Amino acid sequence: GLQEKVFLGNLDAKRDWGHAKDYVRMMWMILQAEKGEDWVIATGVTTTVRDFVQMAFAEVGITLHFEGKGVNEKGIIDSIDKVKFETIISQQLNTSTLTEGQTILEVDPSYFRPTEVDLLLGDPTKAKQQLGWEPEYDLKALVHDMMESDIKLFKKDVDLMKAGHEILSQAE
Repeated sequence: GLQEKVFLGNLDAKRDWGHAKDYVRMMWMILQAEKGEDWVIATGVTTTVRDFVQMAFAEVGITLHFEGKGVNEKGIIDSIDKVKFETIISQQLNTSTLTEGQTILEVDPSYFRPTEVDLLLGDPTKAKQQLGWEPEYDLKALVHDMMESDIKLFKKDVDLMKAGHEILSQAE
């Protein structure tokens, strides 16, 4: 209910998504190493922005499909798990119900990086072998934690708006 659509850049970009809790633990392990060295902090797993977005919407019961290509690509609601959506979103945020077939995501070229990199993937082999580091959070857990946090933020924003306060647009 805070904005009609989500606008993103390159949905084809592949990224190495990792949980901050795992990365901070790896940083601590690096500080415990006997000598200073260069380390790569990464998961070694890559996922497209599009797949990440689908996972995020699935967290609240929304299945998306995509139509179009490049800057004309749009994310459209395929289906809504009404029970999950109502439990997670509507009761907390009192938002209007979304509908199947509704476009809720569009590509905005202004969000493309000036020096776009199609693939960002790190190799954490050294940290795994020399420090014994292994990520404890997979991508599904990361998306869950991020969505849980965002929903709390949105609820706060809705409460502030209801009380007559201005809030920053999430796109700002």
